[in-house]
Amino acid sequence: MAVHSTSKLNLTLCLSSILLLLSFSHAQAESHSLKYCEKGANYAVQISNVEILPNPVVRGEPFTFKIKAYTGEPILSGDLIYEISFAGIEGQPAIFHHALSEETPLPVASGHFLLTHTELLPPVTPPGTYNVKLTFKDQNDKQLTCVVFPFTIGAKSSVSAI
Repeated sequence: MAVHSTSKLNLTLCLSSILLLLSFSHAQAESHSLKYCEKGANYAVQISNVEILPNPVVRGEPFTFKIKAYTGEPILSGDLIYEISFAGIEGQPAIFHHALSEETPLPVASGHFLLTHTELLPPVTPPGTYNVKLTFKDQNDKQLTCVVFPFTIGAKSSVSAI
């Protein structure tokens, strides 16, 4: 009996370790998939991480980008432009303009800060992988940063067919 319990415990620990490693690998892959628009550009705002909640996004339900960033200089105001396009398909992206004040308290002090952006895509949005191009400009229309990152819309929809 003790051998059977030990085997179950070992199996449980092994599976738990595998799940933990897989979730860590997934988190690492997400942060590594963030790319600056211009390689080697010296952007005034550096993006360190983008968290997407829920992940994958559920069609017809709000989702949130939490973007961790850093600036060396205070930012008084600005605009964020999100261009969302289906990965691998040419065509016009969906473009969303937002004032910086909608996503973080102003003024932004020098140092680390968090942008929080919530959006709602229509329930008819096709599932799959999308790319987001985020361009951040200050009050003088100077580009502070530009990054591209992927996100996934799951096949599940919050709207049920009747």
